[in-house]
Amino acid sequence: MTSAGIHAAGTAGGSYVALCGGVGGAKLALGLANVLPADKLSIIVNTGDDFEHLGLHVSPDIDTVLYTLAGLSNAEQGWGLAGETWNFMGALERLGGPTWFRLGDQDLATHIERTERLKRGDTLTAVTDHLRRKLGIAPAILPMTDDPVATFVTTDAGRLPFQSYFVAQQCRPRVTSIEFQGAAAAKPTPAALSALARPDLAGLIICPSNPWLSVDPMLAIPSWRKALSELHVPRVAVTPIIGGRAIKGPTAKIMSEFGLDVSAASIAAHYRGLIDGFMLDESDAAQSADLGLPAMAAPTIMRTLDDRIRLARATIAFCRSLSGSRLVSKGTT
Repeated sequence: MTSAGIHAAGTAGGSYVALCGGVGGAKLALGLANVLPADKLSIIVNTGDDFEHLGLHVSPDIDTVLYTLAGLSNAEQGWGLAGETWNFMGALERLGGPTWFRLGDQDLATHIERTERLKRGDTLTAVTDHLRRKLGIAPAILPMTDDPVATFVTTDAGRLPFQSYFVAQQCRPRVTSIEFQGAAAAKPTPAALSALARPDLAGLIICPSNPWLSVDPMLAIPSWRKALSELHVPRVAVTPIIGGRAIKGPTAKIMSEFGLDVSAASIAAHYRGLIDGFMLDESDAAQSADLGLPAMAAPTIMRTLDDRIRLARATIAFCRSLSGSRLVSKGTT
């Protein structure tokens, strides 16, 4: 749906970087891809969920973004491919193999191609770019790092690798802490840093992904946090909490387990010092006065492509409205 008509509507100009997790983040990323020219958008994706399964390197958030922007995703479940078949999983089950993490027949090809290229010495950035181009996706999709970072969740059922908690345990255990193994030694990729260093950069957008599971893995990398803190363009986060609930995933559950109020205001507080503005849902507009930073209320539920484009436009407009004040106050956050 990207068209000259959309670009002519006043969104072209500077470039934008979007920080993104899986399903919720991918929805806004798709909206941004339909509003901005391809060379004006870089989507930097969480890799803290990556893990090895059946000898394959699986990158769940990257694949969700790839499939969503390629128009191939399963819209009903929010992950995987539309029209997927499960012959491989059926055969694996007959043989007594592990079936807790489901790999569809088409999806399996992605993981095999990624694993083979990584074994040949390609970086995850190079592999992701190869997949992006093969799937006909125009904007840049960049892993947050080429270094291994693994999310571990400490729960009342013990310390669990992220996918064991998220998929095998279906987020049932109570979370007490989250750790990002390898983050201290990891570095942003040159491609990601280049996107942040563009002279035409007009804004940074944190998509409505789970802050603790999808964005914090990036912020746990010291040089990533430093780079974001030193940006002199508007930095805007979009809430994943609407009316005290998460649209999808365990965000609200984790907030409750951490003793936090399940509200947009708590999300804004989590990002304090790294953002200059906060997008919250129109139903939570009354919380704007409690955020301690500029806020914009807009419809943030993204059921349709039109919803995603509308929110993308609103977020870009909000970034632009903040540009003057951000430049005046640079270095003060």
